[in-house]
Amino acid sequence: MKACVLALLATPILFASDDRQLALSLKAQTDFDRVELAPRPRIPDAEGCIQSQAAALSVSSPEERSLLSYRKGYCIFADAAATHDTRQFLNAAIEFDKAIEAWPSRLRKNPKHTSPEPVSPALRVFAAISRLQASTQLEVVAGARDEIAAALESPLCNSNLMSASSCRDLLTAGAQWLGWIALRDHQMDEATRRFSTAPSSGWSAWVEGRRDFANTRYVPAAEEYAKAIDQWKRIWQGEGPTFLQALGPRPQYASALTDWGGARLLAGDLAGAIVTLDASLQAESANPHALFLRARAKELSGQKDAALADYNMASRTAFAAAQDLASGEAHLYRGIVLFRRKDFARAEEEFASALNFVMTDALLPDARAWRHLSAVAAGSCGPARQSLSAALNAVSPFFPRDEARSMAATCGTA
Repeated sequence: MKACVLALLATPILFASDDRQLALSLKAQTDFDRVELAPRPRIPDAEGCIQSQAAALSVSSPEERSLLSYRKGYCIFADAAATHDTRQFLNAAIEFDKAIEAWPSRLRKNPKHTSPEPVSPALRVFAAISRLQASTQLEVVAGARDEIAAALESPLCNSNLMSASSCRDLLTAGAQWLGWIALRDHQMDEATRRFSTAPSSGWSAWVEGRRDFANTRYVPAAEEYAKAIDQWKRIWQGEGPTFLQALGPRPQYASALTDWGGARLLAGDLAGAIVTLDASLQAESANPHALFLRARAKELSGQKDAALADYNMASRTAFAAAQDLASGEAHLYRGIVLFRRKDFARAEEEFASALNFVMTDALLPDARAWRHLSAVAAGSCGPARQSLSAALNAVSPFFPRDEARSMAATCGTA
């Protein structure tokens, strides 16, 4: 009798608990739908969705946790895409990892003797993309590359975790990130293959531009760069990217403009190069390489004083970014200023200093050649001239190769 009374007393509590759980589930579903259906989810909607998924998770059964963690991660990612908060991208990855961990529990109610459903490849890709959005350190990139590549080996979109179209969009974004990683590693064929899945992203044109530039086809390189940047402007400026577009790699707009300006410079479009490099420096003023390229464009167009000012600013900017003034790049640009002022002895000292400090591998051949050129300009027509001739084989296209050859040929005749 006592047990029956206790059971009757517990019944309203159970019903109340069920009602609360149902209410939380409905709110979580509604809030998620609002975020998922919006091309550009609003920050308040994303934050409300995060809270409602967390509330539903607190009373969920094991079978529901993978779905709810996925939705919570989705809404955290939407919030991060809108606020550019890298910490939130990492939090999204944590939720997707929880969804993957809880995945086997989704199948407890399935009939016996059925094959376990593998983890959705799109969910694995989403977790990797979130980590890449949070950090591009070498170990993070390597791990994400392996995870995405493994997921794309079996690109099935038959899970009820998400719609088939959402799954395909995530797999396409994953392929773009593999293209971005291949481009970073100078694997142009692989980058072209991966970016071909998203032809309107701008990245395919950028890869073609990089390929043309490497093959000294500077006019088509500049054209491809312009095409890519125009597509990126439409995606990333104005209203900003849609949620689906934000899944893919974000271009570095300032450095892209710098590369375009360099291609226009080498293509002979000096005025266009200066305009493009002006835009690059407006986007990122502390860019010594852009200042150097603008100085070179001004020098070739006859603006000697303006070129010297930019060379000097490039050196000062590089020094400002260095620790303890240990910048090979800064000494390189200072050496160019001194060389153009015909202070060849001090210029040679600066180029020697440049070689003793840290600088990118791309600048090392130029620094060596500038050092030998300074010695030749100062009248050393023996070993220095021979060293200069050998060094010219490795210099960048921005080095004044023709001027150096002419100076070497006439050394000692003045």
